[in-house]
Amino acid sequence: MCGLTGFWDSRGRSDLKAVGEAMADQLVHRGPDTGAVWTDDGAGMVLGHRRLSIVDLSPAGAQPMVSACGRYVMAYNGEVYNAAEVRAELGTIDWRGHSDTEVLLEACAEWDVEGAVERMVGMFAFALWDRRDRCLTLCRDRLGIKPLYWGERDGLFMFASELKALRVLPGVTWEVDRDALAAYMRYNDVPAPASIYRGISKLEPGCLLIKRADTAAESIRYWDLRAIARTGQGSPLSLSDDDAVARADGLLGDAVKARMVADVPLGAFLSGGIDSSTVVALMQAQSPRPVKTFSIGFDEAAFDEAPHAAAVAAHLGTDHTELYVTPDEARDVIPDLPGFYDEPFADSSQIPTYLVSALTRQHVTVALSGDGGDEVFAGYTRYFWGDLLRRRIASVPRPIRKTIAALLHGFGEDTWDRLLSPVPSSWLPSHPGQKVHKLGNVLALPDDMALYRRLITAWEDPAAIVPGSRETPTVAWDDRVADDVPAFMERMQLLDSLTYLPDDILTKVDRASMAVSLEARVPLLDHRVVEFAWSLPRRHRVRDGEGKWLLRRVLERYLPKQLFERPKMGFGIPVSQWLKGPLRDWAEDLLAEPALAEGGLLASAPIRAAWAEHLSGRQNHVTQLWCVLMFQAWRRQWAASA
Repeated sequence: MCGLTGFWDSRGRSDLKAVGEAMADQLVHRGPDTGAVWTDDGAGMVLGHRRLSIVDLSPAGAQPMVSACGRYVMAYNGEVYNAAEVRAELGTIDWRGHSDTEVLLEACAEWDVEGAVERMVGMFAFALWDRRDRCLTLCRDRLGIKPLYWGERDGLFMFASELKALRVLPGVTWEVDRDALAAYMRYNDVPAPASIYRGISKLEPGCLLIKRADTAAESIRYWDLRAIARTGQGSPLSLSDDDAVARADGLLGDAVKARMVADVPLGAFLSGGIDSSTVVALMQAQSPRPVKTFSIGFDEAAFDEAPHAAAVAAHLGTDHTELYVTPDEARDVIPDLPGFYDEPFADSSQIPTYLVSALTRQHVTVALSGDGGDEVFAGYTRYFWGDLLRRRIASVPRPIRKTIAALLHGFGEDTWDRLLSPVPSSWLPSHPGQKVHKLGNVLALPDDMALYRRLITAWEDPAAIVPGSRETPTVAWDDRVADDVPAFMERMQLLDSLTYLPDDILTKVDRASMAVSLEARVPLLDHRVVEFAWSLPRRHRVRDGEGKWLLRRVLERYLPKQLFERPKMGFGIPVSQWLKGPLRDWAEDLLAEPALAEGGLLASAPIRAAWAEHLSGRQNHVTQLWCVLMFQAWRRQWAASA
């Protein structure tokens, strides 16, 4: 795992290497082992790289790397898991080492970039410079596991794994994009292709960006999840249950095995849930020694999965490390979050994700993660709530729905939690009061696409929070998705996979793990697994109101059901309570009228009203408030460049 950066300044400048080194220095956390800068002085091209050595620890794997023919130069972040197979297909080359970087580079030289990446199984983002044709190609992996930002201003084309590398470019000004900020207020992240800065974009998953001199950059999609879902759901495979489970077991086993290749110590995150337990079970089944597993726990029972993880680890026989984190230790991470995430990011599970990454990095350099299982195999509670609501509310006149919604909002979330406390926990989702209010929010919506947007929305009217903004619609606003995937549950899965997965989940894991120089690998997002899952009918993902049917059946081959069959828990912390207690002074400072007025970006009235309601207990606005707080904290840290 690494960090890459660079720029192309066709106007001519004499400080190419010095500027490139300053940019690469901002990414030392992504690559603490070595770093280098390569320049093409005649063209004004700079490639910078920081290396976290994982495969081929020798200098033969160093970057930026020049191809054997001398025509191409690459800076690359990620891992290609089928590098040995691709290397064999390439045949006789004067190989200098055994790194996957060299394989990817020579594949691009042999087959061009698109032909190369179609053969690759892995996670990657890279920049490839063609010295002969003076053409720069940027590439991001199919699912968006690895990040890549780019921008173009006045003859300067720039790119980097993280925004902080771009901020040190001399003479570049930075302006917060109000429209992107409004989108952030809706989704708790800045959705691609936007970034928080005007004129800077994220390269979208599954895309190439081709830049030639004196022409605008051109984006090409080489892998299209939307088309894969449309084709797979239009003509699903007809498999028996046993055949589907066997094929899934084989694919997942291969995906896990490929991600266990490393020349450094390797382990896995283990929460005890279905996704991470499946990954660890498949690792242990293919390992001659106990797999190293890691989990963190909290004293608050509603947020503590450590006992479940310990039980899974004991059954599988892993070498398990567990750390209980105090509230003070968790809260101490908060001031560092803007530096880790580089642009506003408000999924509060970023805190435990960082903590488990920091614990894991004390023992290993690579960790496998179970992320992606919910999107690929239909695990989120909202898929079932959403589908059920869509069917139920369609038969109820809208005025009646509005009345019911008002009644549900008549009590605060804390009150609903108390009222529902006598009900057995196995009958209820976690945080039932919050779910009751979400039900009230969606009852009066006009159609299923509006329902989906409401289920994923923080601030319902972002323009009221960011005056003067014009929110740029994402694919969640594209009604044509209903033509691609008519079934609502599968459509929610697809939309999550296109937006929430890369913009939230994978961003969270990448920045948290890279902050401590840990490589996180996600076998459930092997594109072959994803394509197979989308080729299946619903009964192999969902059955009897239970999501992840297929994944559960695979896991049953390795683990007793009683160790993983329990209500789904989010990987969270009690931020709502903390805002009323130990974090109140910090929040009051950031949400004060003068603080909200700084920069003229936010409207204070609705934010202050939400804060007052939250403190009173009448409404739980933790999602909306955390969104504002993370932006305010980010803006303060990066005020000099924003």
